[in-house]
Amino acid sequence: MNDSQPPIDQGFSFPVVRRVGLNRPLAWLKSSWLDVRANPVTSMTYGLLFALAGALVLIFSWSRPYLFTAAVSGFILIAPLLAGGLYEISRRQAEGKATTLYESLDGWRRNGQSMAMFGLLLTLVAIVWERTSAVIFALLVPGITPDLSAFIFDVLLNPAFAGVTLAWFVVGGCLAMLVFAVSAVSIPMLIDRDVDFVTAMITSLRATVLNPKVMALWALLVVILTLAGFATVLFGLALTMPLLGHASWHAYRDLVDK
Repeated sequence: MNDSQPPIDQGFSFPVVRRVGLNRPLAWLKSSWLDVRANPVTSMTYGLLFALAGALVLIFSWSRPYLFTAAVSGFILIAPLLAGGLYEISRRQAEGKATTLYESLDGWRRNGQSMAMFGLLLTLVAIVWERTSAVIFALLVPGITPDLSAFIFDVLLNPAFAGVTLAWFVVGGCLAMLVFAVSAVSIPMLIDRDVDFVTAMITSLRATVLNPKVMALWALLVVILTLAGFATVLFGLALTMPLLGHASWHAYRDLVDK
């Protein structure tokens, strides 16, 4: 079933957004795996870059627990932008073309101004979230331990700080849902079409609103696979991030009519 946004004026209307079945996220991942197999070197190169980024998150935030949790969240928030090269690989694969690492960079060069504006927005959101986390724990958990493992057991899993932990998760969850809703298909759309970032964000939001259960399942899979990558001492990121990147492209093509 299709749903379209009424025209803003006589010369413009938003892209048609589809309603899809609850099984589609698994189909996106299946198509993603085919893209990885068709372009193993280029895709895994991006995976290694994501693993390196994850390693930097761990190195620079291990002694700052609030920064670690915020940094991981921020990593998830800005990952769609970092995966621009993976979207380009999938776009070219749909045309029957293999893609070198250099050719995949066209994903960022195409519609660069809108990509830069959206990237700036995501960066600002990540900074706000990091500062919010710092304030929450500084005010409500004085004398916070500098060790991450101790922080997990002494704060996050400590019943005495259950209220603080709950507030942190609620605030972070609401922010993450909003960012996910406006970014789920935005970057692939900016790479695929000559549209501004506001149009891409609104289209992404509409796709999420029209498919709440599907997008909730997709968001859950994104979080699970990302955390699994961190839990495997970052080695998993080398595979899970390319899978998620390619799958996000297929989500866009499934949800937004060409």
